[in-house]
Parts: sequence; C-alpha cells; structure tokens
Amino acid sequence: MSETATGVSVKGANQTGGAAGNNSFVVVANRLPVDMITEADGAKTWQASPGGLVSALSPVLEKHQGCWVGWPGVADESPEPFRTERGVLLHPVELTQYDYEEFYEGFSNATLWPLYHNLIVTPEFNRSWWDAYRDVNLRFATEVASVAAHGATVWVQDYQLQLVPGILRQLRPDLTIGFFLHIPFPPPEIYRQLPWRDEMLRGLMDADLIGFHLVSNVRNFVELCRSYDFEISGDITIREAGITITTPSGHKLGVGAFPISIDTSAMATPTASGSHEEADEALEQMHLDMGSPSTVFLGVDRLDYTKGILQRLLAFEELLDSGALDPADVALVQLATPSRERIDSYRITRSNVEEAVGRINGRFAQIGRPVVHYQHRSVSKDVLMRYYRLADIMLVTPFRDGMNLVAKEFVATRADSSGALVLSEFAGAADELTQAHLCNPFDIEDTKKAMLQAAWGLKDNPEMMKERMASMYNQVMEHDVDLWASAFLSALDKARA
Repeated sequence: MSETATGVSVKGANQTGGAAGNNSFVVVANRLPVDMITEADGAKTWQASPGGLVSALSPVLEKHQGCWVGWPGVADESPEPFRTERGVLLHPVELTQYDYEEFYEGFSNATLWPLYHNLIVTPEFNRSWWDAYRDVNLRFATEVASVAAHGATVWVQDYQLQLVPGILRQLRPDLTIGFFLHIPFPPPEIYRQLPWRDEMLRGLMDADLIGFHLVSNVRNFVELCRSYDFEISGDITIREAGITITTPSGHKLGVGAFPISIDTSAMATPTASGSHEEADEALEQMHLDMGSPSTVFLGVDRLDYTKGILQRLLAFEELLDSGALDPADVALVQLATPSRERIDSYRITRSNVEEAVGRINGRFAQIGRPVVHYQHRSVSKDVLMRYYRLADIMLVTPFRDGMNLVAKEFVATRADSSGALVLSEFAGAADELTQAHLCNPFDIEDTKKAMLQAAWGLKDNPEMMKERMASMYNQVMEHDVDLWASAFLSALDKARA
C-alpha cells in the first residue's frame, strides 16, 4: 500500500461504495482534498493537495468522521469512494474534459471569479458556460443526495456550487444546508451584471445559513436581497447568524460573517518531521545559499492576477533603484504556485511576473546571487514552513482576497514575535491583523512605504515590532479553524431549528 503524509491511499484503502445514505455530515466542494498520482507501474494513488480550503476543512471532517463530495481533479476519472486513514470518506464526482473547460475554467473562473473580485479583469458571459455550470451543480447535488443520511447536515463550499443548495432542497427537503462563500461577495451593482443573477440567487436562498468572511460581504449580500423585496431582520454579527432573511415562499435563512482561519496546531512545530535542531540547520543552509542577506522578503501566492505579485515586484524594484534598499543586503523570495494556466489572463500574469523577475535580477543581481529568488511550482508543507521561518518580512498584497490564509500561517509561525507582515488593506485578513503594515496594492508608492516601514522598524524599533507581531500571533492562535467551523455549524443548527 502506498500512503502519503496524510494517510490517503487507494491501494488497500477501505473501499466504501456501500456507504451511500449513511453520512450525517457531508461537505461538498469543487475539489476533493487529494491529487491523483500515477506510479511507474501504472498504479494510481492519492496524495494530499495544497490549498486554504483543504487545510481549513480537513480537521473538521476528521473530527466529524464525515463525507467529502468533490471532483478528484482529473477529467474523466471516477474512482470508487474511499476513506483516508483518518476516517474521512471521499466520494468522487466525475467531470469530463468538457465540464472542466466550460464549468471550471469557463463559468467559475472566467465569469464568477473576476466578477466577484470587483472586475479586476473583465468577466466573460458565455451561455454555454452557464449551461455547463447548471449541469455540473445538478450532478454534485444528486451525488450529495445519494450519500447523505436522513436529516443530515450538508455544508456546501464556494462559488463553483452556488446552485447546489436550491437543487438539494428540492431533492432532499429533510437536509440542513449551509453554504459558505470563500471569495468576496461584490457590491449589488457589480453582481447585477451577471445575466443569470436571479437563478443564481434563488439557488443560494434555499440554504438554511449563508456564511461570508467579512461584515462588508454580508452587507453587500443584504443590500442585494433588499432589492428583491425579501423580508430582512436583525443586525450583522460576527460568528453568528445575526441577519434573518425570509423569502416569498416563507423559507427563512440566516446570514452572518464567519472569518475563516487555520489549523494552528499544524504550525506548532518547525517541520512535520525532524527535530528542532535539524530544522534550524536547514534554515541556516537556506540563508547561506541565498548569500546571507540581512533582510528576506517573502511572497507565497497562487499565480493569480488578483494577488498583486507584479505590483509588489515593481515596488521592490523601485526601492532597489532609489537606493532605499541595498541589493547586496536584501533578497525577495517569491513562491508562485501554478494556477489555471490555460486561461488567457493567467498566462499573461505569469509572463509579466517572470519578465519582471528577469529584469530585476538583470539590473541588480550578482553572478551566483539573485536578488529575487523565484519558483513557479508547488512546495511541500515542510519546505513552506521553512520559508515562513526564514523570512523577515511577509508580503501579502492582493488587490482583492476573501481572507488570505497565508498571512495567518506566517503569523502563526512567529511564536517568538519576530518579523513583520506587509498586508493589503483589501485582503480579508486585514480586518483581523490590524497590527500589520497595511498598504493599498494599487498604489506602488504606498506599497513601498509599507515595505520600508517594516524593514526599518525591524532594525530601528525591534521592541515595538515584537509587540505588533505578538498581538497578531495571539489573534490567530485564539481564532483558529476550529472556532470558524464550530461557530458556523452552531449557527447552522440554530438557523435550521
């Protein structure tokens, strides 16, 4: 049997095709929390996949011994349901290559993603994409209906599956249905550009509880619902369903802000394996390999146009050009995870980012010592943890982000209160990590100012910087993923009752 670090395996795994209808807690998301790996002998195994949603939901499902319904990540593959070693049932939903192109690349990520991120790029409204979106949402809802026990709780995740609550309510009126949006919800005047806005909203309104990250997201949604003359009562609250909306059919649903967080226990040790001494030696070697810069800036992002990677590189370049930062004394590490590379806007983003990396190194690097260290591939959790600890200053500068768990992960590694965080004011995390050096990523001068304040603060006022980091560290540790999940599920129980 071939296993991964998380114990997910197909060969020899507990095959559970007969588990249909027995699951009292079901999570449904676009992706299962695994990637398929084909071994040299042709055998197919699974390894844990990276991502904020995976890291947030996996502990919840393990606690509830629940079922996760989702696409396995490979077109035209439909393996039998199987369990992880920790008892989570994974129930695959097959998507064809056509589904992947029309539903995922098309409607989900070329229509909804830019629309919900305040039109950073122009969304495309394609009728065939919408047809595929409806069809795939029906398929997901049908699979959930087949695995959920009578009276089960179903937690639907994110923008790819916004029609699932409405379809599920028709198929299984006995279910308790929660929906959580992991990306921003736009102002009503932007949402109303969607040609299929009414049907999309109807799909959501059959949930018992809708959760967003931020109060501002809830406010946008409530304003939209007012324009439909729904009955609305209550006040916006955090970690509770303070708003109640009553639809014309008499169905009541709760709405609230539930800021997502991370599994802080997973950040408590230097690496998932190995001793503290080994971790320290690895850090020292990494720092030496980089030329031993006195200040290391770090960016960790999906290579997405919403993340502001190019703008942070341009800010860094201007700081080097002006002499505010010494290229012999600083380094910027940018880890850029591949993302949606067949979509034109993503290909353009990658081209622009890599051109900037080459230009900056051409201007300011020495032979054998780049000033920007760039990598365009995924890294393991162990390696990522080392980079978090290596960095002096974390750069999280998206144009728009639902939350951004990278910022919280970095803070969670700073038990010694070292380091600094430069954070976009348009990241959801900025509502909680108020002691970060906040910046407007659309304004390069403001981004430069925040980067310099962080760098100079670490040198000139270390005690004040420790106080700022300690405040953020305590906030993250006290408001972890367990609090997020328990608050949402508790509110869901109350809303259904």
